[in-house]
Amino acid sequence: MSEKTNTVTSPNPDKIWTRDFVLICLANFFIFLGFQMTLPTIPLFVEQLGGSDQLIGMIVGVFTFSALALRPYAGHALEDKGRQFVYMTGLAIFVIAVGSYAFAASIVFLFIMRVLQGLGWGFSTTATGTIATDIIPPKRRGEGMGYFGLSGNIALAFGPSLGLTLAGMMSFTYLFLICAAMGFIAFLLSSRIHYKKVEKSPHKSTTVKFDIFEKTALQPATLLFFITVTFGGIASFLPLYAEQKGIEGIELYFLTFAIFLMISRTFAGKIYDQKGHLYVFLPGTSCIFTAMILLSWLPSTFVMLVAAGLYGLGFGSVQPALQAWSVEKAPDNRKGMANATFFSFFDLGVGIGAILFGQLAFIYNYAVIYSTAAGSVFISMALYVFLLFKSRKKAPMA
Repeated sequence: MSEKTNTVTSPNPDKIWTRDFVLICLANFFIFLGFQMTLPTIPLFVEQLGGSDQLIGMIVGVFTFSALALRPYAGHALEDKGRQFVYMTGLAIFVIAVGSYAFAASIVFLFIMRVLQGLGWGFSTTATGTIATDIIPPKRRGEGMGYFGLSGNIALAFGPSLGLTLAGMMSFTYLFLICAAMGFIAFLLSSRIHYKKVEKSPHKSTTVKFDIFEKTALQPATLLFFITVTFGGIASFLPLYAEQKGIEGIELYFLTFAIFLMISRTFAGKIYDQKGHLYVFLPGTSCIFTAMILLSWLPSTFVMLVAAGLYGLGFGSVQPALQAWSVEKAPDNRKGMANATFFSFFDLGVGIGAILFGQLAFIYNYAVIYSTAAGSVFISMALYVFLLFKSRKKAPMA
């Protein structure tokens, strides 16, 4: 597979909406649509196969941990083998794994295929963020990453609700084949992108196998970890929690979350570019913290939807800012590893959250999941303030 390179010089070097940017956004939309359709339906499928809350947490968690294990290799491969190879390989693995769910008759088989899906997800999402970073003009990176994130957010607006709706209309077999088809469309679109030609370093380190993260990305990635712990509770258990409390409209939760996520993308990236992450991070995490408190209470559909809106505003502001922060200080030949570090901590948070919350739900109840998640967000906020004061003794962080 040859890697195409874009040798055409744009008349406007600061233009975001180029042909390649549109293609990577479309490809990202379809892979995320296929993924988001499985997000609320996998727990229902596990329940149909006879699995418990603990098994649901483990199956969600093993997906993220398999993605996590592969991300350092994916980061190196982006620089050694090129963006196109890593991205399209990841998409192909994703399609095969999700399509195989259609034929899963046991939790053991599903568990194995979730590991395979995680490998494909680790490849594709590490690559797609790096590809977008290559395409977006550096001066508009925060804004551009916000727009790029919209492609996944639009999929989030429709994916979970569409998945739940289709699960009520057809068998899981057809549902998962449709999800795999979404990934295949992403694969076709990705073949049309002009990828940046990577510049290989003339120096090869003999300790490259121990090079598993980019140190310039560690601070924002660590902050992200404590935030994405909340994902494990929402993705794995919110449909079951709402059903237990007799709360209707779980499909509207995901739609509301995605709408407010998209709204935040229209302004948060510009604020980051102009003023830095200080003006984005604390307001955003305050919204996420409040959302978790409301979900731990959850007296009605209205409160659930308010929590969805706050969570969308908060995460939609914080995630692209932290991703831009992760890559902006990395050397040009380490952008791939910076994105790998960022998504590794993302995966680690989701995976630990899913497994931890599965145990908490089994021992206590679903409400404890969200109060614990609020505590994790508070840790991220406190750590940010500590890093802010520490760095300001030397130079501004932003």
